[in-house]
Amino acid sequence: MDLGISGKRALVCASSKGLGLGCAEALASAGVNLIMNARSEMDLTYSANRIIDRYGVEVETVVADITSEDQRAKILDRVENIDILVTNAGGPPPGTWEDWNKEDFVLALEANMLTPISLMKHYLPGMMERGWGRVVNITSQSVKAPIATLGLSNSARAGLTGYVAGTSRQVAHSGVTINNLLPGSHATDRIKNLLNSSSQKQGVSVEDLRKELEASIPAKRLGTHTEFGEVCAFLCSIHAGFIVGQNILVDGGAVNATL
Repeated sequence: MDLGISGKRALVCASSKGLGLGCAEALASAGVNLIMNARSEMDLTYSANRIIDRYGVEVETVVADITSEDQRAKILDRVENIDILVTNAGGPPPGTWEDWNKEDFVLALEANMLTPISLMKHYLPGMMERGWGRVVNITSQSVKAPIATLGLSNSARAGLTGYVAGTSRQVAHSGVTINNLLPGSHATDRIKNLLNSSSQKQGVSVEDLRKELEASIPAKRLGTHTEFGEVCAFLCSIHAGFIVGQNILVDGGAVNATL
C-alpha cells in the first residue's frame, strides 16, 4: 500500500533502537525524511546510517535527552516545520507502591506525560496552519490494563492519554490527527531490563521468565519492533485521517478486553 507520505518530514524521538527505531524504519520505507533523536550518539549514528543506506531518505540526527527541558530545547530550536511527530521515551523503573516518593512521580510525569505534551504544543500550530499533520505517541498497554509493578508508568501515561483525548478532538478539523500506540511486550531492551529485574527479585532465570511471559500472550511470542513500526507508519499515512484520539493496542492480544 502506498501510504501517500513520501517526501514528508518526521521527528521520531528515542529512535536509535527499539520501538522508536521500528517507527523510523517504517516511515523511511514510505519515503519520509527523518529527524532522529536519541541520547547515545554512537547508537544514533549507526541506526541513521543504516536507514540512509537502505532507504535513501534524508536523515538528520540530534543527540539529546528528549525528557530534559534544556536538551529538548536543542531539538525545538533546530527542528522546524515537521509533518509527523512520533513521541517516545523510556519508561520509569519498576517497583511497588512503597518504593516511590514524590520525586519519582515528578520524574515519571516529566518523561512520559509532560515531554510529549511540550512537543505537541510546539509543533501542532505549524501543522494546523499547513492543514496536515500526524502525531503518534508511544505509550503502553498499561493504559488499558495497569501493571502493578509499573505504577509510575501507569500514572504518567494515563495522564497523557487524558490530554490527548481532549486535544486530538480540538485539532482534528485542521487535518491534524493525534493517536496513541500502546505496545505490549516486544523484544526490546525495555523488556530485557524488566526481565532481568524480575529475575533478580524472584530468583528465577531470565529464560524461564521470558517463556512464562510469552505463554501469557495469545500470540505466544514477543512482538517485533518492525511490525510495531508498520502500525505507526499507517497511522501517519493519508489513509488514517479519520482515526482521531484512539488508543491502539499492539500487544498480541495480551489485554483481554472487549473495548
